[in-house]
Amino acid sequence: MKRKLAAGNWKMNGTTASLAEVKSLVSGHAAPSVDILICPPATLIAQAAGICSKSPIMIGAQDCHAAPSGAHTGDLSAPMLADAGAGAVILGHSERRENHNETSDMVAQKAMAAHAAGLIAVVCLGESLAQREGAHTLDVIAEQLAGSLPDGATGANTVLAYEPIWAIGSGLTPTLAQIGEVHDFIRSLLGERFGAQAAQDFRLLYGGSVKPGNAAEIFATSNVDGALVGGASLKSSDFSPIIRALEA
Repeated sequence: MKRKLAAGNWKMNGTTASLAEVKSLVSGHAAPSVDILICPPATLIAQAAGICSKSPIMIGAQDCHAAPSGAHTGDLSAPMLADAGAGAVILGHSERRENHNETSDMVAQKAMAAHAAGLIAVVCLGESLAQREGAHTLDVIAEQLAGSLPDGATGANTVLAYEPIWAIGSGLTPTLAQIGEVHDFIRSLLGERFGAQAAQDFRLLYGGSVKPGNAAEIFATSNVDGALVGGASLKSSDFSPIIRALEA
């Protein structure tokens, strides 16, 4: 049976002082019954990985380049991230798709690079408010899923995160029925492409204003295998209750 996953995306937040939060998570979750992933800024990956070296907590990155090396000033390759101690990388987050004009094809190329480097690719999908209000949510999800997942994706090397853009950092959360509808739809699409059994191996995370107060009901929703948490993952006092809700 696949283990559930609580993943934290620190985004562009965190300095060396923030490593105290990682230490707190390590001490507070010595033997978790779910997987825990923290994705700090790249400047902290090596130090965070060192802190978690004897812990079940995994450290990840927030993006990677599709090439293993080359003339790409300011970019980081998947092999570099693995060398720094990362075990996973977030790809295709809406903030990357919107602010950096990343296409689904680019995300797929990055996912293949991540797989080649031995990293788990956490591939993000999600619709805008206009797309939701226009009843295009499932069309958007289908298009992003088809374009962002390489053929070599498996439940072992890939995690999918549904993050409705309009719910990220807004305090707004879709209804449980809306979350369940999209997660069920993603599972069905995976089944059509990879087969019913293989589809069950993929972990489907929900992300978008997940907080200690709403985590339990979200985790009880159909086909939700965990969460990709933004702001609430910056402090162990906020993230730990979410982890415990997933363990319940």
